[in-house]
Amino acid sequence: MPESQRGVVLGASAFFFWAVAALYWDFLSAAAPSEILAHRMVWSLLAMCVLLALARRGWRWLPGVLRDRRTLLTVAAAAVLISLNWWGFIYAVSSGQTLQASLAYFVNPLMSVCLGVVFFSERLRPAQWVAVGLGVLAVAVMAVGYGVMPWLALLMASSFAAYGAVKKSVPLDGMQSLTVETLVMFLPALGYVVWLEATGAGTVFSVSPGHSALLAGSGFVTAIPLLLFGMAARKVPLSVIGMLQYITPTGIFLVGWLVQGEEMPPARWLGFGVVWLAVCVFAGDQVRGARTARRERGTAA
Repeated sequence: MPESQRGVVLGASAFFFWAVAALYWDFLSAAAPSEILAHRMVWSLLAMCVLLALARRGWRWLPGVLRDRRTLLTVAAAAVLISLNWWGFIYAVSSGQTLQASLAYFVNPLMSVCLGVVFFSERLRPAQWVAVGLGVLAVAVMAVGYGVMPWLALLMASSFAAYGAVKKSVPLDGMQSLTVETLVMFLPALGYVVWLEATGAGTVFSVSPGHSALLAGSGFVTAIPLLLFGMAARKVPLSVIGMLQYITPTGIFLVGWLVQGEEMPPARWLGFGVVWLAVCVFAGDQVRGARTARRERGTAA
Protein backbone atom coordinates (compact mmCIF):
# COMPACT_ATOMS: atom_id res chain seq x y z
CA MET A 1 0.00 0.00 0.00
CA PRO A 2 1.41 3.45 -0.95
CA GLU A 3 2.39 5.71 1.94
CA SER A 4 -0.30 8.27 1.07
CA GLN A 5 -3.06 5.63 1.15
CA ARG A 6 -1.66 4.23 4.37
CA GLY A 7 -1.76 7.73 5.85
CA VAL A 8 -5.41 8.12 4.89
CA VAL A 9 -6.25 4.78 6.53
CA LEU A 10 -4.37 5.72 9.70
CA GLY A 11 -6.01 9.14 9.85
CA ALA A 12 -9.49 7.77 9.22
CA SER A 13 -8.88 5.15 11.91
CA ALA A 14 -7.90 7.83 14.43
CA PHE A 15 -10.99 9.94 13.79
CA PHE A 16 -13.25 6.86 13.75
CA PHE A 17 -11.72 5.78 17.07
CA TRP A 18 -12.50 9.19 18.57
CA ALA A 19 -16.10 8.87 17.36
CA VAL A 20 -16.80 5.43 18.82
CA ALA A 21 -15.13 6.49 22.09
CA ALA A 22 -18.52 8.02 22.87
CA LEU A 23 -19.73 4.48 23.55
CA TYR A 24 -16.75 3.84 25.85
CA TRP A 25 -17.65 6.69 28.20
CA ASP A 26 -21.28 5.55 28.15
CA PHE A 27 -20.16 2.19 29.60
CA LEU A 28 -18.77 4.11 32.58
CA SER A 29 -22.10 5.72 33.50
CA ALA A 30 -21.84 4.34 37.06
CA ALA A 31 -19.14 6.94 37.73
CA ALA A 32 -19.62 10.70 37.78
CA PRO A 33 -18.07 12.64 34.85
CA SER A 34 -15.58 14.28 37.23
CA GLU A 35 -14.37 10.88 38.45
CA ILE A 36 -14.04 9.56 34.90
CA LEU A 37 -12.08 12.69 33.95
CA ALA A 38 -9.72 12.26 36.89
CA HIS A 39 -9.02 8.64 35.94
CA ARG A 40 -8.53 9.66 32.33
CA MET A 41 -5.86 12.14 33.41
CA VAL A 42 -4.13 9.66 35.71
CA TRP A 43 -4.05 6.77 33.24
CA SER A 44 -3.27 8.99 30.25
CA LEU A 45 0.13 9.77 31.77
CA LEU A 46 0.91 6.05 31.97
CA ALA A 47 -0.31 5.57 28.41
CA MET A 48 1.87 8.41 27.12
CA CYS A 49 4.89 6.96 28.93
CA VAL A 50 4.26 3.65 27.17
CA LEU A 51 3.92 5.35 23.79
CA LEU A 52 7.12 7.34 24.29
CA ALA A 53 8.93 4.13 25.18
CA LEU A 54 7.55 2.34 22.10
CA ALA A 55 8.51 5.28 19.88
CA ARG A 56 11.98 5.34 21.47
CA ARG A 57 11.68 9.08 22.00
CA GLY A 58 13.46 9.12 25.36
CA TRP A 59 13.12 11.74 28.10
CA ARG A 60 16.07 14.07 27.45
CA TRP A 61 13.70 16.86 26.40
CA LEU A 62 11.66 16.82 29.65
CA PRO A 63 14.07 18.53 32.14
CA GLY A 64 14.45 21.49 29.78
CA VAL A 65 10.68 21.89 29.57
CA LEU A 66 10.28 21.72 33.35
CA ARG A 67 12.94 24.43 33.77
CA ASP A 68 11.34 26.72 31.17
CA ARG A 69 8.69 28.62 33.14
CA ARG A 70 7.02 30.15 30.10
CA THR A 71 6.67 26.84 28.28
CA LEU A 72 5.45 25.12 31.43
CA LEU A 73 2.78 27.78 32.04
CA THR A 74 1.65 27.57 28.42
CA VAL A 75 1.39 23.78 28.61
CA ALA A 76 -0.47 24.10 31.93
CA ALA A 77 -3.00 26.39 30.25
CA ALA A 78 -3.40 23.85 27.46
CA ALA A 79 -3.89 21.11 30.06
CA VAL A 80 -6.71 23.04 31.74
CA LEU A 81 -8.43 23.68 28.39
CA ILE A 82 -8.23 20.08 27.18
CA SER A 83 -9.41 18.86 30.58
CA LEU A 84 -12.45 21.13 30.27
CA ASN A 85 -13.10 19.73 26.79
CA TRP A 86 -12.75 16.14 28.02
CA TRP A 87 -15.13 16.82 30.91
CA GLY A 88 -17.71 18.32 28.54
CA PHE A 89 -17.51 15.31 26.22
CA ILE A 90 -17.82 12.80 29.06
CA TYR A 91 -20.70 14.74 30.62
CA ALA A 92 -22.52 15.01 27.27
CA VAL A 93 -22.32 11.27 26.62
CA SER A 94 -23.18 10.19 30.16
CA SER A 95 -26.15 12.58 30.42
CA GLY A 96 -27.80 11.61 27.13
CA GLN A 97 -26.64 14.71 25.21
CA THR A 98 -24.27 13.07 22.74
CA LEU A 99 -25.70 15.13 19.87
CA GLN A 100 -24.35 18.27 21.56
CA ALA A 101 -20.89 16.69 21.42
CA SER A 102 -21.39 16.10 17.70
CA LEU A 103 -22.47 19.71 17.19
CA ALA A 104 -19.39 20.89 19.12
CA TYR A 105 -16.94 19.15 16.80
CA PHE A 106 -18.77 20.29 13.67
CA VAL A 107 -18.62 23.90 14.90
CA ASN A 108 -15.04 23.67 16.23
CA PRO A 109 -13.20 24.37 12.93
CA LEU A 110 -15.33 27.48 12.42
CA MET A 111 -14.59 28.67 15.94
CA SER A 112 -10.89 28.03 15.37
CA VAL A 113 -10.79 30.32 12.34
CA CYS A 114 -12.58 33.02 14.37
CA LEU A 115 -9.88 32.78 17.03
CA GLY A 116 -7.31 33.09 14.26
CA VAL A 117 -8.90 36.38 13.18
CA VAL A 118 -9.12 37.78 16.72
CA PHE A 119 -5.77 36.69 18.17
CA PHE A 120 -3.49 36.02 15.19
CA SER A 121 -4.72 38.70 12.75
CA GLU A 122 -5.54 36.06 10.16
CA ARG A 123 -7.71 37.09 7.21
CA LEU A 124 -10.66 35.00 6.12
CA ARG A 125 -11.64 34.40 2.53
CA PRO A 126 -15.25 35.21 1.53
CA ALA A 127 -16.28 31.53 1.60
CA GLN A 128 -14.90 31.20 5.13
CA TRP A 129 -16.98 34.19 6.27
CA VAL A 130 -20.04 32.51 4.74
CA ALA A 131 -19.23 29.28 6.61
CA VAL A 132 -18.81 31.16 9.91
CA GLY A 133 -22.13 32.97 9.37
CA LEU A 134 -23.87 29.66 8.67
CA GLY A 135 -22.29 28.23 11.83
CA VAL A 136 -23.73 31.09 13.90
CA LEU A 137 -27.13 30.54 12.29
CA ALA A 138 -26.90 26.80 13.04
CA VAL A 139 -26.26 27.49 16.73
CA ALA A 140 -29.25 29.86 16.83
CA VAL A 141 -31.50 27.24 15.21
CA MET A 142 -30.21 24.56 17.59
CA ALA A 143 -30.99 26.87 20.52
CA VAL A 144 -34.60 26.87 19.33
CA GLY A 145 -34.46 23.09 18.87
CA TYR A 146 -33.16 22.48 22.39
CA GLY A 147 -35.28 25.19 23.97
CA VAL A 148 -32.10 26.69 25.47
CA MET A 149 -28.71 27.72 24.14
CA PRO A 150 -26.58 24.58 23.54
CA TRP A 151 -24.04 25.70 26.16
CA LEU A 152 -22.43 22.29 26.43
CA ALA A 153 -21.63 22.20 22.70
CA LEU A 154 -20.32 25.77 22.83
CA LEU A 155 -18.18 24.96 25.88
CA MET A 156 -16.62 21.97 24.13
CA ALA A 157 -16.06 23.79 20.83
CA SER A 158 -14.58 26.91 22.43
CA SER A 159 -12.33 25.02 24.84
CA PHE A 160 -10.93 22.84 22.04
CA ALA A 161 -10.48 25.81 19.70
CA ALA A 162 -8.67 27.69 22.48
CA TYR A 163 -6.59 24.58 23.17
CA GLY A 164 -5.48 24.55 19.55
CA ALA A 165 -4.63 28.25 19.68
CA VAL A 166 -2.54 27.82 22.85
CA LYS A 167 -0.74 24.82 21.34
CA LYS A 168 0.51 27.02 18.49
CA SER A 169 2.96 28.60 20.95
CA VAL A 170 4.11 25.34 22.57
CA PRO A 171 7.59 24.35 21.27
CA LEU A 172 6.87 20.61 21.57
CA ASP A 173 5.47 17.99 19.24
CA GLY A 174 2.04 16.49 19.92
CA MET A 175 3.25 13.48 21.88
CA GLN A 176 5.62 15.48 24.08
CA SER A 177 3.05 18.19 24.72
CA LEU A 178 0.30 15.78 25.76
CA THR A 179 2.75 13.97 28.03
CA VAL A 180 3.57 17.21 29.87
CA GLU A 181 -0.13 18.16 29.94
CA THR A 182 -1.04 14.91 31.65
CA LEU A 183 1.97 15.29 33.95
CA VAL A 184 0.71 18.73 35.03
CA MET A 185 -2.75 17.35 35.81
CA PHE A 186 -1.56 14.04 37.30
CA LEU A 187 -1.22 15.01 40.98
CA PRO A 188 -4.51 16.96 41.21
CA ALA A 189 -6.32 14.12 39.42
CA LEU A 190 -4.68 11.43 41.57
CA GLY A 191 -5.49 13.39 44.71
CA TYR A 192 -9.13 13.64 43.65
CA VAL A 193 -9.33 9.90 42.94
CA VAL A 194 -7.81 9.09 46.36
CA TRP A 195 -10.22 11.51 48.06
CA LEU A 196 -13.20 9.91 46.31
CA GLU A 197 -12.17 6.43 47.44
CA ALA A 198 -11.43 7.61 51.00
CA THR A 199 -14.88 9.16 51.33
CA GLY A 200 -16.68 6.22 49.74
CA ALA A 201 -17.81 8.25 46.73
CA GLY A 202 -15.45 6.53 44.28
CA THR A 203 -16.43 3.60 42.08
CA VAL A 204 -13.08 1.92 41.40
CA PHE A 205 -13.67 -0.96 43.82
CA SER A 206 -17.42 -0.76 44.39
CA VAL A 207 -18.93 -1.56 40.99
CA SER A 208 -17.24 -4.45 39.18
CA PRO A 209 -13.82 -5.60 37.92
CA GLY A 210 -14.94 -4.69 34.40
CA HIS A 211 -15.73 -1.16 35.50
CA SER A 212 -12.31 -0.85 37.12
CA ALA A 213 -10.64 -2.12 33.96
CA LEU A 214 -12.54 0.40 31.83
CA LEU A 215 -11.43 3.24 34.11
CA ALA A 216 -7.81 2.10 33.80
CA GLY A 217 -8.19 1.75 30.03
CA SER A 218 -9.34 5.35 29.66
CA GLY A 219 -5.74 6.51 29.27
CA PHE A 220 -5.15 4.23 26.31
CA VAL A 221 -8.46 5.26 24.75
CA THR A 222 -6.95 8.75 24.82
CA ALA A 223 -3.49 7.78 23.60
CA ILE A 224 -4.16 5.25 20.80
CA PRO A 225 -5.98 7.62 18.41
CA LEU A 226 -3.34 10.26 19.15
CA LEU A 227 -0.65 7.83 18.00
CA LEU A 228 -2.61 6.97 14.83
CA PHE A 229 -3.17 10.66 14.13
CA GLY A 230 0.51 11.46 14.59
CA MET A 231 1.49 8.73 12.13
CA ALA A 232 -1.08 9.92 9.59
CA ALA A 233 -0.05 13.58 9.83
CA ARG A 234 3.44 12.68 8.62
CA LYS A 235 2.13 10.84 5.55
CA VAL A 236 -0.69 13.00 4.13
CA PRO A 237 -1.22 16.76 3.59
CA LEU A 238 -3.00 18.78 6.26
CA SER A 239 -5.81 19.43 3.76
CA VAL A 240 -6.57 15.69 3.77
CA ILE A 241 -6.46 15.63 7.56
CA GLY A 242 -8.89 18.55 7.52
CA MET A 243 -11.37 16.51 5.48
CA LEU A 244 -10.93 13.37 7.57
CA GLN A 245 -11.63 15.24 10.83
CA TYR A 246 -15.36 15.33 10.06
CA ILE A 247 -15.50 11.56 10.53
CA THR A 248 -15.50 12.19 14.29
CA PRO A 249 -18.57 14.46 14.63
CA THR A 250 -20.44 12.43 12.00
CA GLY A 251 -19.77 9.22 13.94
CA ILE A 252 -20.73 10.87 17.24
CA PHE A 253 -23.98 12.07 15.63
CA LEU A 254 -24.81 8.53 14.48
CA VAL A 255 -24.03 7.15 17.95
CA GLY A 256 -26.30 9.69 19.63
CA TRP A 257 -29.14 9.32 17.14
CA LEU A 258 -29.11 5.62 16.20
CA VAL A 259 -27.45 3.89 19.16
CA GLN A 260 -28.47 6.02 22.13
CA GLY A 261 -31.81 7.04 20.67
CA GLU A 262 -31.70 10.80 21.22
CA GLU A 263 -34.70 12.63 19.83
CA MET A 264 -34.32 14.59 16.58
CA PRO A 265 -37.25 16.98 16.27
CA PRO A 266 -37.50 19.08 13.07
CA ALA A 267 -35.67 22.08 14.60
CA ARG A 268 -32.64 19.91 15.41
CA TRP A 269 -32.62 18.43 11.90
CA LEU A 270 -32.73 21.96 10.52
CA GLY A 271 -29.89 23.05 12.83
CA PHE A 272 -27.68 20.13 11.84
CA GLY A 273 -28.60 20.73 8.19
CA VAL A 274 -27.34 24.31 8.44
CA VAL A 275 -24.12 23.28 10.21
CA TRP A 276 -23.50 20.56 7.59
CA LEU A 277 -23.93 23.21 4.90
CA ALA A 278 -21.40 25.38 6.74
CA VAL A 279 -18.99 22.44 6.88
CA CYS A 280 -19.39 21.80 3.14
CA VAL A 281 -18.67 25.46 2.33
CA PHE A 282 -15.68 25.48 4.68
CA ALA A 283 -14.29 22.16 3.42
CA GLY A 284 -14.77 23.18 -0.22
CA ASP A 285 -12.84 26.37 0.42
CA GLN A 286 -10.04 24.36 2.06
CA VAL A 287 -9.78 22.11 -1.01
CA ARG A 288 -9.69 25.09 -3.37
CA GLY A 289 -7.09 26.81 -1.20
CA ALA A 290 -4.88 23.72 -1.17
CA ARG A 291 -5.11 23.37 -4.96
CA THR A 292 -4.26 27.03 -5.49
CA ALA A 293 -1.25 26.73 -3.18
CA ARG A 294 0.00 23.68 -5.09
CA ARG A 295 -0.35 25.48 -8.42
CA GLU A 296 1.53 28.50 -7.07
CA ARG A 297 4.35 26.29 -5.78
CA GLY A 298 4.51 24.54 -9.14
CA THR A 299 4.70 27.88 -10.98
CA ALA A 300 7.41 29.14 -8.63
CA ALA A 301 9.41 25.94 -9.13
